[in-house]
Amino acid sequence: MSLDTAPSTLPVFVLLNDIIFPGSQVTISVPRSYAPFLSRIVKHEEMQPPVVAAVPVLNPSPNLLLQDANLCEWGCAARITRFVRPTPLSPNVCIVTLAGVTRIRLEAPHPPSSKLHSLPPHPVHYHAIPSNKLITDPAAEAFRSAAVRLVDHLDAETRGKRGKAGGTSVEWKRLKTIIEEAEPDRTPWIADILMAVLTVIPWQDRIQMLSTSAPAARLQLATSLLSKQASIAEVSQKINSAVDETLTKQQKEYYLRQQLQAIQRELAELNRVGKGSPKPSGVPGKQKPDGGEADVGSNEFDEDGDEADYLAEIKSKIEIMMPGSEERKTGVKEYKRLKRIPAGSMENGVIRTYLDWLTSLPWPSMENTQEDQSLEILKDSTFLTRAREQLDSDHFGLDNIKRRLIEHLAVIRLKALRQAEADELTAKEASRKAGASSPLQNVREDPRPLKGELSNVSQRQSTSELSPQHQKKGVRVKGPILLLVGPPGCGKTSIASSLAKALGRPFHRISLGGVRDEAEIRGHRRTYVASGPGAIITAMAKVQRPDPVLLLDEIDKVGHASYQGDPASALLEVLDPEQNISFKDHYMNIPFDLGQVIFIATANSLDTISEPLLDRCEIIRLSGYTYDEKIHIARKFLLPKQLDANGLTSDRLTITDDAYLHIASYYTREAGVRSLERAIGSLARWKAVEWSTSSDENVSTEKTKPKDSVEVYNPVVDVDDLEAILGVPKWDPEEKEREEKKGLVYGLVVSGHGEGGVLPVESVMTNGSGKLQLTGSLGDVIRESGEIALSWVKAHAYMLGITTSLAQDPLKEPHPIDIHLHLPSGAVKKDGPSAGVAYVCAFVSLLTGLTVPKYVAMTGETTLRGRVTAVGGIKEKVLGVHREGIRKVILPRSNKRDVEHDIPAEVMAKMEFVYVSRVEEALEAAFGPGVFHPGQKSIHMESRL
Repeated sequence: MSLDTAPSTLPVFVLLNDIIFPGSQVTISVPRSYAPFLSRIVKHEEMQPPVVAAVPVLNPSPNLLLQDANLCEWGCAARITRFVRPTPLSPNVCIVTLAGVTRIRLEAPHPPSSKLHSLPPHPVHYHAIPSNKLITDPAAEAFRSAAVRLVDHLDAETRGKRGKAGGTSVEWKRLKTIIEEAEPDRTPWIADILMAVLTVIPWQDRIQMLSTSAPAARLQLATSLLSKQASIAEVSQKINSAVDETLTKQQKEYYLRQQLQAIQRELAELNRVGKGSPKPSGVPGKQKPDGGEADVGSNEFDEDGDEADYLAEIKSKIEIMMPGSEERKTGVKEYKRLKRIPAGSMENGVIRTYLDWLTSLPWPSMENTQEDQSLEILKDSTFLTRAREQLDSDHFGLDNIKRRLIEHLAVIRLKALRQAEADELTAKEASRKAGASSPLQNVREDPRPLKGELSNVSQRQSTSELSPQHQKKGVRVKGPILLLVGPPGCGKTSIASSLAKALGRPFHRISLGGVRDEAEIRGHRRTYVASGPGAIITAMAKVQRPDPVLLLDEIDKVGHASYQGDPASALLEVLDPEQNISFKDHYMNIPFDLGQVIFIATANSLDTISEPLLDRCEIIRLSGYTYDEKIHIARKFLLPKQLDANGLTSDRLTITDDAYLHIASYYTREAGVRSLERAIGSLARWKAVEWSTSSDENVSTEKTKPKDSVEVYNPVVDVDDLEAILGVPKWDPEEKEREEKKGLVYGLVVSGHGEGGVLPVESVMTNGSGKLQLTGSLGDVIRESGEIALSWVKAHAYMLGITTSLAQDPLKEPHPIDIHLHLPSGAVKKDGPSAGVAYVCAFVSLLTGLTVPKYVAMTGETTLRGRVTAVGGIKEKVLGVHREGIRKVILPRSNKRDVEHDIPAEVMAKMEFVYVSRVEEALEAAFGPGVFHPGQKSIHMESRL
């Protein structure tokens, strides 16, 4: 085509994913909508092939739409050598073959994108073809060398993909011959041909080649592009060869899995596109940055992220750690090791796991947002008021425990305020000194590295060089650990949760029940297979805060020293404020600061806790709830919880106060409220069935029966309904189990779970030789109490009217007898000195024939001199006998303050307390005043006989 006769206006034919160069030919398929416009162009040029302006786009994409195309300024005038209209086999596309003629340039402005589908005519500018005689031999030789070099690499790559069958393919051999035999003036044309057929060359480089019209410049550019691509091919070939040589079985499996994931993602993408969903701009299978929905065919399991993303994430977490800290040094060291070790090795997985744990812990960092948030909560003037409201809303009663917790919170708040003032003064002092120093010394205050590898971070930099805002320390709780001791179901765990809510801190529970291995607390060393950190470090990684509230639950059930270590001793470092600021887990092997953690421990009994561990704790006893407290708790907390759990509303179940009291008295005698909650749950399920049945029957029968005969659902549960729902009461309301009998008295006891109750003391006489037999799984202390009680009774037998003279032995005269004393529940071990008073009363009742009323219970330790000394567990014992229906309690006078301080007023109003300091006073309180005195000996002997 001569430039003199070439038209100045050509139809613009947009190439979305192809480029045509002068001398090359390309066959493409276009949508059916192009057919009428192409037909018009072809009919208009009947004598010779029509010419169009084939213009590529700058933003190619497989799914690029024509209206989104960004046209290139340069193109190629191309003849339409073949045009195939839509056929029945391919009704939606047309086939067009274009042959490039010469370069053109579109005149500005470009045609609008809305009209590109109609091949609009547009002015073009033809560039005169300069002479190729300017091409020098060295330039041509350099081009041929670069081209042959690239063709050889591409030929080798093609043969490798075909199974490395020897020999060169015919196509590459023919192309190589054309390049080697080309004359210098033909090399620019060869360069255009190579750019058209070699798709490995990047799109933007091919666009640049099309935009270069001068032959010499075009040849120089082609030489540079071919050399660069040949170098890339050489490096890729070396890498592939090295990988092929070192690829192990695990690496092959990983490589194949990655390919499988890529194929699955592509299939999911095709399915999504097939459903008509537009393609998001984000990565397939992930959440879009703008908050849009993720792909339909993919989810969080579809993409694991590559190695580079993982290493970048680990590196960013290590970089925010305090410079110079031990955790940062360890992180840098392990990070370097991870980069050097192959991905398929076992050591790589071990290091990955360690780095995951290391970076998940809340180490001191240069970002103190969480500590600042916690400090703002403590600075609030209404902090303690809101804390009281939180505790009152979550718990009823427990006033002493709440008071102690408020004291604990007040101390934490005062420490935080004092520390904030000190930090502020330090910051002002540092700012003043910084203002007086040279400006060049303060150009960069951020200690974080600007860029580069972690190895560039100076290990000699210490935290003392940080700016004041990076030297803040959290509030350290340097005080006793709160140990909540009480029976199950008294709210020990929920109290700790309420404390965390009041502080605005995360709460985590660590169950220590059944822990036998020290490694469960301190972690396993990394030398063991499948090793990991202990419970403390695991909890800190989960809460992601340096100042959580950790509950050490069931600390009394921790195992003792064995071949697996001593878990109780491992807890010493955790709970000691002087040591836990540098707690070292065996797995992490780095000191971790637990000084900001608030530890709260719970236990049912103190008997199994070691003395060193108790020494680090402040014991707070939860003795249980009174009947009034249980009724309030059931009404306010338990009933709404069970209504929600069983799908009922408040108008469908109402329990009267008498029913609550009856359940607590005769179905669930306990210190806590767990059994009470289960009983309420049984009522709720019964009413749920009754409501469902009645509502279904009413719907089915209201059409056939009059409205007056329809059964009405009754939501109220009263005392009379309990036996039908809960069964026979476990305790008889008439108290028939307790009776007045010779040799039988009732003592006070505290069970191993901290629950108080009544324990019968039974005794009988048999023919014998004056011996005492004690049974009932008794310990040494309680056995000695029995012997002491019997010795006192023998020494005072004449005064009590048991014998007629001071010299007589009541167990040998008038005839020898043995005494057998038994404490029921023989499977339960019993020990302690508090049964002394009960023993004395039992022996006196047995030997005199007098009986103690069944509503009287007693406790107290006795001595040989007849003194009654103080005992422990008064609150538990009193609340327990109150639940049992005891109306009169005999207590040591030394425990009067415990009763006045710990026993609720409503319980004291319903019971009579008799305080004694000697055994004689206890006997008068038990048997009645004036029963024992020297003037009435004969009556006592008659009762014995």
